[in-house]
Amino acid sequence: MNEELEKRLNQVNVKKFGEDLVQWFEQEMRDLPWRENKDPYRVWVSEIMLQQTRVDTVIPYYNHFMEQFPTVEALAHAPEDDVLKAWEGLGYYSRARNLQAAVREVHEAYEGIVPDNLKEISSLKGVGPYTAGAILSIAYGRPEPAVDGNVMRVLSRILTIWDDIAKPSSRKKFETAVRHLIYKENPSYFNQALMELGAIVCTPTSPSCFLCPVQAHCAAFEEGSQHELPVKSKKKAAKTVELLTVIAENNNGEVLVSQRPEQGLLANMWEFPSFEKSVKNIPDLQMTELLKSDYHIEAVITDEGWMYQDHIFTHLIWKMQVGRARVEEVESQLPENARWVTQSDIEKLAMPVSHRKIANQWKESIEKETKS
Repeated sequence: MNEELEKRLNQVNVKKFGEDLVQWFEQEMRDLPWRENKDPYRVWVSEIMLQQTRVDTVIPYYNHFMEQFPTVEALAHAPEDDVLKAWEGLGYYSRARNLQAAVREVHEAYEGIVPDNLKEISSLKGVGPYTAGAILSIAYGRPEPAVDGNVMRVLSRILTIWDDIAKPSSRKKFETAVRHLIYKENPSYFNQALMELGAIVCTPTSPSCFLCPVQAHCAAFEEGSQHELPVKSKKKAAKTVELLTVIAENNNGEVLVSQRPEQGLLANMWEFPSFEKSVKNIPDLQMTELLKSDYHIEAVITDEGWMYQDHIFTHLIWKMQVGRARVEEVESQLPENARWVTQSDIEKLAMPVSHRKIANQWKESIEKETKS
């Protein structure tokens, strides 16, 4: 611990801070489905879902996921396609794949019991320091730090820490602070209270200081710097990629879809054929050429600008131009990663949000065409 942080921590009445925080949490905690009990599997699933995702968004997904996969054994034995389908719309799909891989390891190596010690739980795929600390403290009552963005924001103000919280190196300082401050009588509520405080009171731009249960312990409030903290550098601008996406329909009313590679962005998800747009070719020509070269299909583009949409990832923006095509001939067998599907089939596939929107729009257009 560096001298500056040690000095700040020594100025905090640790016992009173913990008591004030936990007492507030007992009275004000939100009624959330993963708080119904301390089952470590349920805690684990919720923490993975909540990474970079809002609580209100997660709740229905969590409830649906737990209905389908209520136990370690159920998730361990589930087909990956079913897991990705249940995750559809939450994004960051590697979270779901890593979660299932880790759960399978728990099922096989730990007899279905989530490890209760830092070494073993940290060895599981996708379980980093935050997730490990959250499970150990919330489910098992271990005094381990669970430092997320909310916690860093709260403690940067409580202790006036001016380190850039966007830098991975800063996390260690906050973990040290939590280890010093953690309320040993109830680590579960202490860590949840820090997160809750950051979510609903000590918010990024307009902290509600006069509603804060630990205002008396806050150095930033005392000196009036709460609006300047935390220090957080801006992310790099997202890269923009222009894509051509094709709804290729055959004479049986089926549409062509392909499965993305096992590794990388949106791994194993199903989508309509998509290609990076070339500045050299006109869109309908590029669509037909790529359908022929990649899928061995002769097609005529009926509407090259049938739909336009943008999809924003953390680091990437897709600008999608969606065209419709009528397939005239399939020259040879489709590639292994491609298949023809009906409207009912497509509902069962796990698709990225952007392609699910296209699928829904396609379904609506077919229904209108059928009626007219």
